[in-house]
Amino acid sequence: MAPATPRVVVKVDLKKRPWEQEQPLHNRWHPEIQPVGEVKAGEFFRVEMVDWTGGAVKDDDSAEDIKSLDLSTVHYLSGPIRIVDEDGVAAKPGDLLAVEICNLGPLPGDEWGFTASFDRENGGGFLTDHFPCATKAIWYFEGIYAYSPQIPGVRFPGLTHPGIIGTAPSKELLRIWNERERQLEESGLSSLTLCEVVHQRPLANLPIAKGCLLGNMEEGTPEWERIAKEAARTIPGRENGGNCDIKNLSRGSKIYLPVFVEGANLSTGDMHFSQGDGEISFCGAIEMSGFLELKCEIIRNGMKEYLTPMGPTPLHVNPIFEIGPVEPRFSEWLVFEGISVDESGRQHYLDATVAYKRAVLNAIDYLFKFGYSKEQVYLLLSCCPCEGRISGIVDSPNAVATLAIPTSIFDQDIRPKTRKVPAGPRIVRKADVMKSTYDGKLETTRNPSSSSYS
Repeated sequence: MAPATPRVVVKVDLKKRPWEQEQPLHNRWHPEIQPVGEVKAGEFFRVEMVDWTGGAVKDDDSAEDIKSLDLSTVHYLSGPIRIVDEDGVAAKPGDLLAVEICNLGPLPGDEWGFTASFDRENGGGFLTDHFPCATKAIWYFEGIYAYSPQIPGVRFPGLTHPGIIGTAPSKELLRIWNERERQLEESGLSSLTLCEVVHQRPLANLPIAKGCLLGNMEEGTPEWERIAKEAARTIPGRENGGNCDIKNLSRGSKIYLPVFVEGANLSTGDMHFSQGDGEISFCGAIEMSGFLELKCEIIRNGMKEYLTPMGPTPLHVNPIFEIGPVEPRFSEWLVFEGISVDESGRQHYLDATVAYKRAVLNAIDYLFKFGYSKEQVYLLLSCCPCEGRISGIVDSPNAVATLAIPTSIFDQDIRPKTRKVPAGPRIVRKADVMKSTYDGKLETTRNPSSSSYS
């Protein structure tokens, strides 16, 4: 007998806003957010999700929705889902939850997505000091392929994956998160030399009641007010998994998540059709609504057996990820290198972040020569299947990072070549990403030796 179709545990209605869904969504991590469903180990089940903004970004010709997006509301997650074994006994703190991604994709009738960069005063991104304006590109899906009217001449297969999948934190782990992130925010920019090179702010996204959605908890009650002040934002990845944005977690992958509360309380969201390593523009994958079809197993006492704490408590662990067998195949790549020397020529010590920023800037400036605006390339490198690597981390003083771009995604040959005739004028494509004005007064970083910005 053929296996049963997956049971739908969380269903969403894209015509409704996140807080209007029949099964409540949430956009914070907290152990007291109640499960919306229960699944037995080994059961094949389906979870649907809205895009990470809950439908706030539209398929239109304006970037104003990106510029004005209320970032206190993101990410909207489906769940939590309580996981029990075959005998009905819930997963317990100290277990490992093995989550297998059997299938995934966009929701039928909603086969489109967007890539964007935020305004420097509202979210920013990895290169926000170079690109302070909010920008947006729309992508349409043709089976496994994506193309954008705003970035013509590019088409590539997507490696679809959930940006966020994780378990609920315990009260103690939540306290650890909030304490260390608050210390980071309170210590300020002067304590971190990297802040002179990477300008995305704030330093940490601390708990805030504004924009908070806590599942079926009624807003405005004393319980809601208390939890909203404690609940962790979903922006960074942490010990529970969360927003790891690992682009290779597609069909056939497995995630081994630590369990911190009874039932594990699994949540997921932030579906991506495709993403480049680093998701550099912050809103940088091809963001979409979508579904996951999953199976879970409980490995009893798996945290102690398989995860070694790297910190002062047994809670300082990280998930393990097993990459599946399905991914696009590319045979030719153009690779850009960066070292830990910033745009002003200042040397940094083995700083992989500075090195990766240099690699990305090198790639943007190079592809600008082939008719693309630099904003187009910035968004493209955020969402196309490019590969980022730390190539060297021991050879003082320079870390070396690389960014590899598959050449076959372009409709032209982008390799350097010997010219037998003088180069003609630079071909500029008429289409471009949607762009808003930048109304702030922060100075834009410019490399005096690079090509002029578009």
